[in-house]
Amino acid sequence: MGDFWQFWPLFGLNIRSERLELRMPTDPDLFDLAKTARGGVYAPGEMPFLVPWTETPSPDFEYNFLQYHWGLRSAWNPDSWRLELGIHVDGQLAGAQAISADGFREHRTISTGSWLGRSFQGKGYGKEMRAAVLAFSFDYLHADWVTSSAFVDNPASIAISRSLGYEETSHEWVGEEDQGPREAINFLITPHLWYARERMPIEVDGFDDCRDFFGLWD
Repeated sequence: MGDFWQFWPLFGLNIRSERLELRMPTDPDLFDLAKTARGGVYAPGEMPFLVPWTETPSPDFEYNFLQYHWGLRSAWNPDSWRLELGIHVDGQLAGAQAISADGFREHRTISTGSWLGRSFQGKGYGKEMRAAVLAFSFDYLHADWVTSSAFVDNPASIAISRSLGYEETSHEWVGEEDQGPREAINFLITPHLWYARERMPIEVDGFDDCRDFFGLWD
């Protein structure tokens, strides 16, 4: 087990908030996470994602889900990366919270994205897991900007961004024209905005072992 973490230290990164534990899923975790997603992420008639990935029938859904997460590992680059963290609630995998960057050493900009299984929604976990990665992004990765976006018909995500202190920066139409473009709202939060308000405490283990993975070697 020691060699396992040694060769891929990101598996040892652990972010904890009051009720949640966030960490990169191992393969056994991915199987459980896929079951949570397969059980439903949004109500019928809703679509919070640009790509309706949860609607793929089995077993292709499971194949695609595993390949996506395996692909994130193999494509990791210290300057361009996507860290997809599993959300653990009382021993159960409730969803995923991602932070990603492209050209991080130059731009110091991080983007977020997330999903929760329907049985875990409406309990404040969405806000708590976003707050946890914001704290990690500013306190540990020293980001200058963190961005988020949501379709205008996704009030839960919009409410989380506003409650955490993001500023609305723009609206845009996204998606293919033949499928009907959808209106999205873009949000931005800076260290000044983040540290200007009361913040939720987090605990982080394993960061020193994987800081090089984020291009933080100097």
